[in-house]
Amino acid sequence: MSGDTLPMHLAQDGPSESYEDLLSQWSDLESGLGMLLAVPDNVEGFHQKLRQHDRWMQDLLEEDADTALYLLFQMAGTSIAGYSTTHSLVCAALCHIIALELQLPTEQRDSLVAAALTMNIAMTALQDELAEQTTRPSVEQQTNIDAHSVKSCMLLARVGIKDELWLAIVASHHENLPLTLPGSVPDPVVRLTHILQVTDRYAAMISPRRSRPGRSVTDSLRAVISASQGRHDDVAQALVRHVGLCPPGTYVRLENQDLAVVLRRTAQLNQPLVASLIDPRGEPYPHPRLRNIALGEQRIQAAVPSDAVKLMINHAVMISVARSQLPRSG
Repeated sequence: MSGDTLPMHLAQDGPSESYEDLLSQWSDLESGLGMLLAVPDNVEGFHQKLRQHDRWMQDLLEEDADTALYLLFQMAGTSIAGYSTTHSLVCAALCHIIALELQLPTEQRDSLVAAALTMNIAMTALQDELAEQTTRPSVEQQTNIDAHSVKSCMLLARVGIKDELWLAIVASHHENLPLTLPGSVPDPVVRLTHILQVTDRYAAMISPRRSRPGRSVTDSLRAVISASQGRHDDVAQALVRHVGLCPPGTYVRLENQDLAVVLRRTAQLNQPLVASLIDPRGEPYPHPRLRNIALGEQRIQAAVPSDAVKLMINHAVMISVARSQLPRSG
């Protein structure tokens, strides 16, 4: 499969309906979540509706985790509009993945993911405004930022949330947590809040703002791991194990100087399936070229921040081609 180009019928005629459905489902999920977070006081049955969106997200992750990660990292790395909702959805998906990796009890997983979806609910509009802003926060904005954890907790209680663990995680998600000694059993609030903090930092660092570019995924992972102050952090390690060093949807520079997008993970963390988009001279390939790093087709030289890539990608084509490389059943 060395240097294979995308099949011509896919490049010309477009992907099948099933791939378009995956894209539209994630788009609909994000839109529905955005409406819930924008006006929670006006949503009848807020708790039930949020749980429905969580279930929807779980179903999409279960259907095809690589496609989910591809779309989530593309959203996080390229979209400034609607930043607050996108950020919450990315964090919730990563929290779900880590909860499975760490085999957390279902009740803890549910509280954690709900907290990830709603941690910034008291500053949804402000967070979107800040993402578009090129200047530092004003005094008033900073005051609201500093108070948003407690205000979000209060808002959730006001709309009928009674899950104490969910509320506690939201209220403490920007606090300095006590160190947990090796071998000890951490308090659930501390444990789950730490997971949310790791995913929150990671997702925020890879996401661009008007005021600054996003970081590459490897720089973001390095920063998250270094924040552990030299301790072994099983949360950061679980994140690396599951999403990989270069997750689907992120960009990489190959050894031959091609710029490529990661499509799917393989058994090796640093050897994904990628599609070369831009050649060493900086010219787009007429048709992106598939390269399986695990089979020795080039090696990854470095991760590349998403805002350094000035190229429109047909995500449906990319997803359909990536899925065409899966082993056929029977």
